[in-house]
Amino acid sequence: MRFQAGTDAGLPGAEIAALAHRVRAGGAQAGEAAKVLAAALAHAAFAAPGRMADIYDHAAAGWYGRPVNGPAIAAPPEGSPAEPPCPAFWDAFWTLVDDAGTGLGAAEVTARTAALGACLPADFAQRLAPACAAYPGVETAAANGPPGRFRLEDLAACPSGSLGHAFYRLIVGNAFDLEVLDRDALNLSGLPAPLDYLNARILQVHDLWHLVGGYRTTGLHEVAISGFQLAQFGHGYSAMFLAMVTGSTALKESSAGSILWETILSAWVHGRETPPLIGVPWETVWMRPIDVLRRELGVTPYPSPFPADLFEQAMAA
Repeated sequence: MRFQAGTDAGLPGAEIAALAHRVRAGGAQAGEAAKVLAAALAHAAFAAPGRMADIYDHAAAGWYGRPVNGPAIAAPPEGSPAEPPCPAFWDAFWTLVDDAGTGLGAAEVTARTAALGACLPADFAQRLAPACAAYPGVETAAANGPPGRFRLEDLAACPSGSLGHAFYRLIVGNAFDLEVLDRDALNLSGLPAPLDYLNARILQVHDLWHLVGGYRTTGLHEVAISGFQLAQFGHGYSAMFLAMVTGSTALKESSAGSILWETILSAWVHGRETPPLIGVPWETVWMRPIDVLRRELGVTPYPSPFPADLFEQAMAA
């Protein structure tokens, strides 16, 4: 059984919470509840981004038995009914889902998930833009348009113990790209505000948020930081990636399902209960120690419910 985005168009928050509760409780109903919950996340990711915060907040509340302690995020007016993704989109999505468990590298997963955006309806960016703008700090951060570029030589000049030095070591030591993907190749400047800013900025700060947020660069924590990014500003790529992850585990009834749901929802709560980081002028604080910045910004490191390298341990075994 496969789902199409839109299956939960009228599903209220209370039902989302009940689904999450059933998934966590396990038992005979957990598998079907996980499929419907994954469909709800896909609906938000690919058709109705204005419902994203409501769906994830209620899923987390049902999972943990308490409301998320974050600022209210007002859903923008829905306007005309959302146009569903075209058949080519679903072909690409389900091929990626099928391939996800075959050892795809992180770079290929990133590129193929990002490419899904090209198959979405023409008006999707116009729906996503106001949904993201409703998150705290986004409009202020995006007011000046797309950000300038980080310079590796600036990071190389930072002293040991500083954020800039740690960031430099992370990038160089792992042969990462400083901005993950090429913003020009993705034509991010052509997106409506604030997406032009947000999508360029997160390419810059994704690995930086790993450091500041306490997320390791492991398979499980890449899933987790996607939940954090989504909670911080409604990141469209993270929503699509998590829809792929949850759709894959729910429909394959993977034994990793409960681990992934716990990871995603714990990171969502972490992101919602952390002050907004999207507007932090990181370029001005390279010289500061990470622990000092965390205190100043109100960031508590991610309380990972599982060992960060759990997947790597399983593969080694």
